[in-house]
Amino acid sequence: MTAQTTATTAAKGIVTTVFIALVLDLLAFTLPLPLFPRLIAWYLQRESHSPSTLLARLLNLSYSWRGYLTSLSGAKSVVPEIRWGKAAADSITQGKNWDVVLLGGAMGSLFSLCQCVISPWLGSLSDKYGRKKVLLATMVGNIVSAAIWLRSTTFSTYLLSRLVGGLSEGNVQISTAIISDVTTAATRSRSLALIGIAFSICFTIGPSVGAYFASRSLPNTVPSADWNVFAVPAAISLGLLVIETLYLAARLPETRNWSEKQVEKGDVKAAVPVDSVDARLRKLRAMGRLHGLFLLFFSGAEFTLTFLTYDLFSASNAQNGRLLSYIGVLSALLQGRHVRPSMARLGEVRLATRGILSCVLALGLLSLLPHPRIVTSYALSTTVLYAAATLLSYTSATVVSCLTAAAAGCTTEGAGGDPRLQRGRALGGYRSKGQLGRAIGPILASSVYWVMGPKVCYSGLAGCLVLVWASTRGLVAEERSRKLMKAE
Repeated sequence: MTAQTTATTAAKGIVTTVFIALVLDLLAFTLPLPLFPRLIAWYLQRESHSPSTLLARLLNLSYSWRGYLTSLSGAKSVVPEIRWGKAAADSITQGKNWDVVLLGGAMGSLFSLCQCVISPWLGSLSDKYGRKKVLLATMVGNIVSAAIWLRSTTFSTYLLSRLVGGLSEGNVQISTAIISDVTTAATRSRSLALIGIAFSICFTIGPSVGAYFASRSLPNTVPSADWNVFAVPAAISLGLLVIETLYLAARLPETRNWSEKQVEKGDVKAAVPVDSVDARLRKLRAMGRLHGLFLLFFSGAEFTLTFLTYDLFSASNAQNGRLLSYIGVLSALLQGRHVRPSMARLGEVRLATRGILSCVLALGLLSLLPHPRIVTSYALSTTVLYAAATLLSYTSATVVSCLTAAAAGCTTEGAGGDPRLQRGRALGGYRSKGQLGRAIGPILASSVYWVMGPKVCYSGLAGCLVLVWASTRGLVAEERSRKLMKAE
């Protein structure tokens, strides 16, 4: 076995380790996603005696904001009052308490905002102290977050667990840096696509697992008053995070300066960047802007999709679950069978633009759903809805994975290069822009949805994404010319 083969085998082992750890991490993250409305309903029942609690104030704020939006829309319907106690739980079961749904979305936005703030710091720390040390430190924060959730009997303590989790979640970002450390330019895109596959798998399986174990109670010997109502899913999430931490501590080597060490040992040749520092900085900034703008509009469409299906078809949670599962499963299949082999052949930016265009078409179809001829026909409305879901699957499979691979290709490792291109710092800034878009998008889209209705909301989002897509023409041309130069 040659030295180069040994280095390649070691790199593949590290990528596999990162993928397994990422699946464990994302399963722990996705378990509570379907539980947010029922969690808030449980806190409403417990805290209904005191309208001055944090939960009451936040719901009143949501109620006032929704009433203001309704007044702007000129709607004649009266905004329903916030329900408390058992009435709140009943309204959640029926899927009609939109203030609770909006609050759940706001909690997701808060998590993304925390990620926006912390990502650059985590990246810089991983450049200075090493990927493994920083990753294990963030895992401790995730474990603390899950432990707080397990024992949270008030909404304020649960919100604390989300804050701790948002400021600690660094697995995706640092996993991207680790895979970029140990792969070459020829294999990086294909390996980074595994992160997208892990997302699709876990966002398909995790919520179903969380919903299943939500109906399971603690043993009779455990006093339930001291634990969260969904203590079983919380305990499973905590267990997954502990297993992941131990697994990473045992199996993951330090990868900072990995390539430099392999060159020193003579296992591989030093890679020489094709583009100048200025060219790579320009591309990295462009990828960050594109990532943030895309997620600003895509996350808004993603969040309001269940509003649309409930408004038009009175879709149940099970029906929405099937729709989202369809998107997740198809996205995973596309990433494995289409995206991974196509990135190197077509180019990351070019493939990402196809995903953006697919999203434009999907949003166009969703804006047509409220049309009387479509919404009154079961066959036609189902066809249009699932056609849009298919297009969204392609978008989910391509855009973020491809843009991340393109951004990672601009970075360097070690202290010898430009500090603005050091891998951890650069990828942290890139991720921060995306998380800012994901924090604002749901609030922006749901506000437009409330004021103007679904037709204007989705056609407006589609129009914005057309502008984003048009802005990539120069990047695609640069990528194509770069590939031609390499071929020569």
